[in-house]
Formats: sequence, C-alpha cells, structure tokens
Amino acid sequence: MIIDRLTKTDVEEYRTLMLGAYASEPETFTSTAEERAPLALEWWKSRVERDIVLGAYVSDRLVGVAGLRRGDRERTAHKATLFGMFVAPQSRRCGIGRALVEAVLDRARRSPPLRVVQLTVTKSNRSAVGLYEACGFSCFGSEPYAVRVDGGFVTKLHMWYDLANRAA
Repeated sequence: MIIDRLTKTDVEEYRTLMLGAYASEPETFTSTAEERAPLALEWWKSRVERDIVLGAYVSDRLVGVAGLRRGDRERTAHKATLFGMFVAPQSRRCGIGRALVEAVLDRARRSPPLRVVQLTVTKSNRSAVGLYEACGFSCFGSEPYAVRVDGGFVTKLHMWYDLANRAA
C-alpha cells in the first residue's frame, strides 16, 4: 500500500471512487451522488489543489481517500477538518483506514499553526467511530437529525484530536 497526496492527474479516479461511496453508503456522507455527479472535473481538481486529499493505492489502484481542510479565518486557523474518509469495501479490514487517518494527522502535525483536527461521523457507523477512537479522537458532542436520509435522519458525532497532546 502506498499513501500519497492526490494531484490533478488523480481527479477522475478520485471522482469515480467518491461517487460510488456516496451512492453505496448514503448514511455516511452528507453529499449525495446526485449532487456531485454533475459537477465538472474542475470542481474535483480544485478540491485536490485547495485541500490535502490523500489517497491509498494498492497495485496502482486508488482504494481509499481522506482529506484535510484547514481553517481559513484568523481565529480558527488552528483547526482543520478531516473529511471525505472512504475505503472501498473490498479493501477494508487491511489497515488502510487507519493508515489514512494517521497520514492525515501526520500532515496536520507538520502544518503549523494547526492544533486541532475535527471530524463528524455517523453515530451508527460503529466501525468508523471505533477507528477514530483507536487513532486518538474523542467525541465532544452529537448532532441529532444531522442529515436526512431516505425519509429518516441520522445522528452525527463530533470528534476532535489535539495535535499538541498526542505523540506521532
């Protein structure tokens, strides 16, 4: 497995992976495939150029991704958000998810003045919650009715990681 930052040359593969993720796991993501499919490749390209989007490759195939978006305001420049975490079903339970989260945290540690990485995760997604907890994230709240999915609602947990108080 190789983890590397995505570039504009990876955009089509990234788009394909994420559209599949949105369609197959609607409770996991706030975005939908229907919302994102019509977006031009330029939108996806701007995402990998603006944010840090890491990809996990197995046999030269993109099988997982996770992003890090820095705060852009003076008073919140110490915070970043881990977003768009996904590992293809056939590649799960091999340590790829943990490797992606750890790589995102490593990038954040090397990006002063970052101090905190936050994320949201669907409360019922026990494997994802367990992964984030195993990587050192702590829950600081929950948001009932956070996302409407198929006529119902899902609760999102808000989690955080203090970069200064955790060793690499």
